[in-house]
Amino acid sequence: MDTSINYQKPKIVAEIGCNHKGDFEIAKELILLAKESKATYAKFQKRNPKELLTDDQYNSPHPNPMHSFGQTYGEHREKLELPIEQHRELFDFCNEVGIKYSTSVWDITSAIEIISLNPDFIKVPSACNNNFDLLEVLRDQYHGEIHVSFGMTTHAEEESIIDFFSQHNKGKDRLVIYSCTSGYPVPFEDVCLLEIKRMREAYKDKVRDFGFSGHHLGIAIDNAAYTLGANWIERHFTKDRTWKGTDHAASLEPPGLSKLVRDLNATSKCLTFKQEQILEIESIQREKLKFRK
Repeated sequence: MDTSINYQKPKIVAEIGCNHKGDFEIAKELILLAKESKATYAKFQKRNPKELLTDDQYNSPHPNPMHSFGQTYGEHREKLELPIEQHRELFDFCNEVGIKYSTSVWDITSAIEIISLNPDFIKVPSACNNNFDLLEVLRDQYHGEIHVSFGMTTHAEEESIIDFFSQHNKGKDRLVIYSCTSGYPVPFEDVCLLEIKRMREAYKDKVRDFGFSGHHLGIAIDNAAYTLGANWIERHFTKDRTWKGTDHAASLEPPGLSKLVRDLNATSKCLTFKQEQILEIESIQREKLKFRK
């Protein structure tokens, strides 16, 4: 065990994202399933497609038509969006059932809308972490934690983002950064878990905490991410991996998420040193089995 890591009870984020398919009732059902799976947070995504996309992007066909919810990519994105009023209801619903709410924001309009809900944290996805106008809004107008994924991000870009927060009083001690490989799904050889160790060594004095956003299949490696120092574990979550939509295939269903939470909590209990050279549980066995001359 790395004694320099400040191990905490793992926080497991069920990344619902847009896996609700634009259906408010499915969104609420996924919150309940995340709660039943004992995740810490149910997290969504918020976009303003007109702001986020160029006219050409908005009016182009979806690159994977079988997963499109509209005639154009813009229409597809609009169909998957829930208005801020429904996000407010989801926030309240999370409080009601006993799980915490959060959202990733992709643009300034969405950031301002979600700030009005004042969740514990707001996430910036890898695709938007170089949008400093967006980062500035979060840094200066929001008081909670700001979580940022570092998928498809150079080391120089990482340093610029961290300096943007760490050199400003309003940004200090609120930044949580995530190791991430941006792919859906990601083969194990491209997950690169030791990036967590690199990030900790480079930035441990400049950020609040570390996370791992996994897009791989299964749950075999998340414990390793936690042991390497990622106190936040984020996994995409759905009710049915065969549903229409591009994120479902790289998501966990409720049984998988439940096992992930179980295993991470078990690992958390194990990451200790012996309090005595011979533990009480060993004493009886030592008396019976230890070799004596």
